[in-house]
Amino acid sequence: MDSLEVFTLIAGLVGGLAMFLYGMNVMSGGLTKAAGGKLESVLAKVTEKPFIAYLFGVGVTALVQSSSASTVMVVGLVNSGIMTLKQAVNVILGANLGTTFTAWLLSLNAISSDNFIINLLKPRSFTPFLALIGIALYMFAKNDKKKNVGTILLGFAVLMFGMSSMSDAVSPLKDVESFKAVLTTFSNPLIGFLVGIIFTMVIQSSAGTIGVLQALSLSVTVSYSVAIPVVVGAEVGTCITAILSSLGANKNGKRTALMHLYFNVIKASTFMILFYVINAIVHFGFMDEKIGMVGIAGIHTLINLVATPLMLPFSGILVALALKTIPIDEREKKEQEEQQGIRTLDPRFLTNPPFALEQARQAAIAMAEMSKDALNKAIGLITNFDSEVAADVDYLERKVDKYEDQLGTYLMQINAHHLGVKDSHTLSVLLHCITDYERISDHALNIMQKAQNMSENKRSFSPKAQSEMEIFASAVQEIMDLSIKAFVDQDVEQAKMIEPLEETIDGIHTEIKRRHVRRLRKGKCTIEQGFDLSDIGTDYERIADHCSNIAVGIIEVDEDAYDAHGYIEQLKADRGEGFDKAVEFYQNKYLLPAVKF
Repeated sequence: MDSLEVFTLIAGLVGGLAMFLYGMNVMSGGLTKAAGGKLESVLAKVTEKPFIAYLFGVGVTALVQSSSASTVMVVGLVNSGIMTLKQAVNVILGANLGTTFTAWLLSLNAISSDNFIINLLKPRSFTPFLALIGIALYMFAKNDKKKNVGTILLGFAVLMFGMSSMSDAVSPLKDVESFKAVLTTFSNPLIGFLVGIIFTMVIQSSAGTIGVLQALSLSVTVSYSVAIPVVVGAEVGTCITAILSSLGANKNGKRTALMHLYFNVIKASTFMILFYVINAIVHFGFMDEKIGMVGIAGIHTLINLVATPLMLPFSGILVALALKTIPIDEREKKEQEEQQGIRTLDPRFLTNPPFALEQARQAAIAMAEMSKDALNKAIGLITNFDSEVAADVDYLERKVDKYEDQLGTYLMQINAHHLGVKDSHTLSVLLHCITDYERISDHALNIMQKAQNMSENKRSFSPKAQSEMEIFASAVQEIMDLSIKAFVDQDVEQAKMIEPLEETIDGIHTEIKRRHVRRLRKGKCTIEQGFDLSDIGTDYERIADHCSNIAVGIIEVDEDAYDAHGYIEQLKADRGEGFDKAVEFYQNKYLLPAVKF
């Protein structure tokens, strides 16, 4: 071969490999987006049972067409605390079997027949039509789901075109004796094994390595003795992606990547030793025979089909090895306790915005529940002060502050990515609401501090004032419950029930202040008690205002209108029979007892 032919061959092979890897990446991304973050959510929930986790690992990897992608996903889930090492290891085992699906998909290129119907199954026949449908959906569809389908079809078409390009590029090599001699050296188990590892580490895809091998087998005679060690080496080389992903992870994230590495090293070394020892004794007759694309896919599947179920009952060994390599220290235990919940906002999830958004939503729900817990505990302190409960309120307030800070940053990072209409609405609701929940926790802290001051100075409300404040507190607790329910479910109808209650709470506050002034004039309470009542009442009313803000945010996002003040004014101006009835219902429910002065 002259230099021009060599250059053309290398360019065709590299270009084909680039298209193959790009197509696989595009298809995987499209499949992940089409799942809308649900894959990871389900993955985190179903992994309690080892066999179910294993099967799910098989399914997810077959779906996203990449064991590297699913393993990196698992690293992120473990790093965020959503999944434990014991849960992750079984998913990883399943991922190793699931990735073999790609090789069978590529084997469609080996179809050869004069029958028109059978020949249609060959990718060269149908890929152009898939590409045409894919580009039409991607360019003209307005629905995000259809666009994702278009992306999947385009990715598959590019992947298959890359495979064909590689096969065409290496076709001239079938008559080149020097290449045959180089290829023959791969039949040395150690050399072939190392080539498989190194090549896979470079391109970061075992499917890519096996795809190149399959492309070679279409045009050049590749024997079993050449293919087997390369395929086994690819199993080890593919671990590099998870290892690189874990470099910025916490210790558990690194342990997850190590489990993946340890399993593949154990699997590959055991197979190589047993297979070649037996071959040295019995001399397998098929080793010098041509393998073909289907044979390569079969070897890849057979190794994992035997190894992964066998390892399943002993998966704890992989966890133990990872923990032995990176032991748990006291500092890590303390960090885990302090960061619990916040680590769900893992930067790795940003590559899958719908799932990242779901994690942010779950963190925001936790934040809302903490604000509610802080409020309820603070209210209880007014009549029964307890220093330990007061410390809990202070802790919850600080934790909510941390959530609000990290959630705000994380949501802005998600916002930088393309989101569907529904996800954009969800993100807007979260951005609207997290500040209000943080402010509610601040008011809970104010109430706790006021209760502490009353306790230290041995002040308490008069029986009548206490009875009124308890009714006031009950109304505030209900509006808090309503706001959280509307927020969690993004329930617009529930949100519309909040404004009538907020108006009722304003009325309760006004009436309680009026009654206090009357009692003060009659000498039935002190100025200091009045300050206590006023301060706590102001916190109650402002908590109700923040709940109203949350409800308005949910309604506005649903209606694509963003003017909170204008919305409330319009609502009160147009108050219909339903609104007035709701106000009347709450006024009767939280009716202050009649008093005589």
